[in-house]
Amino acid sequence: MSANLSSINSVWIVVPAAGYGERMGSNVPKQYLMMGNQCLLQHTLSSLFHVPDVQGIVVCLAADDEHFGKLPAACRAQVHTTQGGRTRADSVVQGLRYVLNHANAQTWVLVHDAARPLIHASDIKRLTDAVFNSGATGGILATPVQDTLKRADEYFGIEHTVSRDQLWHAQTPQLFRVGELLDALESAADQRNPAVTITDEASAMEQKGHEPLLVEALQPNFKITRSADLRLAQALLHTQDVTA
Repeated sequence: MSANLSSINSVWIVVPAAGYGERMGSNVPKQYLMMGNQCLLQHTLSSLFHVPDVQGIVVCLAADDEHFGKLPAACRAQVHTTQGGRTRADSVVQGLRYVLNHANAQTWVLVHDAARPLIHASDIKRLTDAVFNSGATGGILATPVQDTLKRADEYFGIEHTVSRDQLWHAQTPQLFRVGELLDALESAADQRNPAVTITDEASAMEQKGHEPLLVEALQPNFKITRSADLRLAQALLHTQDVTA
């Protein structure tokens, strides 16, 4: 029988949302910028509500957050909040610790960026099915690199073309057992090795010797970083609304 979310004891979701998104050039934290009639974070959480059998969603917020309590999602019993940290990784650690206060270390947790509002439940199911059916230590949504890659020098001249074979763009959610992931992230923070770059949950797990699965995302799931990304996401949402 195919594995699914209901075939295990519990799944939690951690959403780091304590950042400010300086590259957007806005006075409002990026996750609260409007996309249509809802803000980014509300869109993201609304998408995650479609994932079945989730025990709880932990949103990691800045200490001075004044916006979250006004969102419709804040009223959902499924939604929990905790204070985030200075960096995204710090916020994820805080979210994982919250989960461990409510579940055991073997519980699976999905970590998802607040700034990926287009995530589709069907892609999350592809991820969970792939990980549970394979017995892998975890996995991430990703897409194969399709563009030609160039390595630049310090003056932005092209040094050479980089092969795109077997290269993937990492996305979220990323799925791991909460105890293993927390240990990996805390170990990476303790080492403070400048040669080790921890940019997502999978990279921390890789440093501990694990080999997470890459699972291809079939629906748009890009991260909103700049104003142009927000406009594109709005257009895609409008198209979905029209064709629904």
